[in-house]
Amino acid sequence: MRLRLRGVELEWAAERPRVLVMGIVNATPDSFADGGRYLEPAAAARHARRLVAEGADLLDVGAESTRPGAPPVPADEEGARLLPVLERILATVDCPVSVDTSKPAVADAALRLGAHMVNDVTGLAAGPELAAVCARHGAGLALVHMQGTPRTMQVAPHYDDLLGEVRAGLAAAVDVAVGAGVAPEAICVDPGIGFGKTVAHNLTLLKRLDALQALGRPILVGPSRKSFIGALLDVPPAERLEGTLAACTVAVTAGVHLLRVHDVGAVRRAVRVAEAIRDAPAG
Repeated sequence: MRLRLRGVELEWAAERPRVLVMGIVNATPDSFADGGRYLEPAAAARHARRLVAEGADLLDVGAESTRPGAPPVPADEEGARLLPVLERILATVDCPVSVDTSKPAVADAALRLGAHMVNDVTGLAAGPELAAVCARHGAGLALVHMQGTPRTMQVAPHYDDLLGEVRAGLAAAVDVAVGAGVAPEAICVDPGIGFGKTVAHNLTLLKRLDALQALGRPILVGPSRKSFIGALLDVPPAERLEGTLAACTVAVTAGVHLLRVHDVGAVRRAVRVAEAIRDAPAG
């Protein structure tokens, strides 16, 4: 399995892949877990360095909150937040950097600065333009399954066939991306934990990541500090580390390739143990 990110290639063995950890840098005033902490480029760069020191294999930088109920942010405002932070981070760290955006203009500007991948939580819901931008730059593209929009996605989400519908939605997004010129090797897929899903939906998706293997692309999952953990444990985002670690270790045994998280050091250590158990002799 291979993922090509604009001059950087990530590879996994067919069996027992080493799980990569993607650290989150939110340049937003209102993200659910750490909004407002890394708005300034210097603060964001310090945080990025810390995540890499803790073991992040790549980073994901965003400037628009996609928490449930979040309103959309105009492209010029998102770019004004993102680009100074991204430029500072790219000059600071030596690892691939993804940008978390669904706007073609913002993605184009970020890729011009040197970003390696675009993480689109809408799964190209607006059409192929964002994919065409990625294709022009030779950038990677993460496609996330979302039912609805951030503002509406948690209003009574419903599926008749959860695994089938998520798989089909991601397959359709992959087809759109490839049709726009993105190489299949540049695409990874994400079932969208918390994006139009109930607690039960999230738990099933984490348990059954194998249902996405038929897509033939690396699987990215972002369970970090999500509301389903809060619902299960009755704790706020700052107290969801243990739940995040449990979700990540289950994802390792279920076949995940990349984990998008806030707490890189703790997740890296948990992943090493989970991989060792996964790879241990059966008897």
